[in-house]
Formats: sequence, C-alpha cells, structure tokens
Amino acid sequence: MEQMVFESVSYVGVCPDCGAQMACRGTQALVGGRLRWDVEATCSACGGAAAVCGGTVPWERRDQMLSEHGPGRLRVSGSSATVVAVMRVLRAELGIDLPTAKAVARRVVTGEYEGTLPEMEHLARKLRQAGITAAATRE
Repeated sequence: MEQMVFESVSYVGVCPDCGAQMACRGTQALVGGRLRWDVEATCSACGGAAAVCGGTVPWERRDQMLSEHGPGRLRVSGSSATVVAVMRVLRAELGIDLPTAKAVARRVVTGEYEGTLPEMEHLARKLRQAGITAAATRE
C-alpha cells in the first residue's frame, strides 16, 4: 500500500451565513491514486462550519502551497526515462497536447519540472507504473 501524500494551507474566507471572516484549512492529497482538494471551514462569529471534499485545488491555494512548503520536483532516471516514454504518461495524465507534452517531458528529464509534492508524487507513481524509475522530491 502506497503512502498518502498531502500538503495543507490555512487561509481566511467569508462565512456564507453571516459574512464574517471564516478560518479555512485546505488540503491537497493523493488518495487512492487520485489528487483531491478538501476544505474545512469554521466561523467563530456564528458557529457555522463547512466541509467540501474531492474538488480541484484553486490556483491561488496551489500558489500558496508552493510558497509556504516549497515546490516538489519530479526526478526520473535510467534508460527507460526517455522523453518519448515520459511524454506518453504526461499526455495521458495531464491531458496536454503533443507540443506541450514534449516541452514538459524535457523539463521532467532534466529535473526542472516542479509543482506541489502531491502533484509530483502522482506523476511519479504513474511513471513507475509505466516502467520508468521516478521519484518526487523536495529540495
């Protein structure tokens, strides 16, 4: 069984019930081979609470995670880590076109591709399933 990988951030939102500031905690996690974004929020003014599970991380929260935790990097090695082999996995997982996949694959092969640690671990697992030695690291 593979280890769960996650990163969390805290931020302030607006309570939908009373309009006061609401304490929010968002978590991006790799669970069961899928990335998910979960948020728990509580309002100290009215006592309201909410939990939203299984969404996609908003860009501003992704940027916050990268700023607070630092980027994860995707590392590949070995003779199976060719640009073409990496491209196949990237196209399937990221839904990107061929020219974009080629550019991203070059960044992966040279160790320059980065994102949140859960994102990098997700891709590393998919690359390993395709027979490519891959790891998500934080430097």
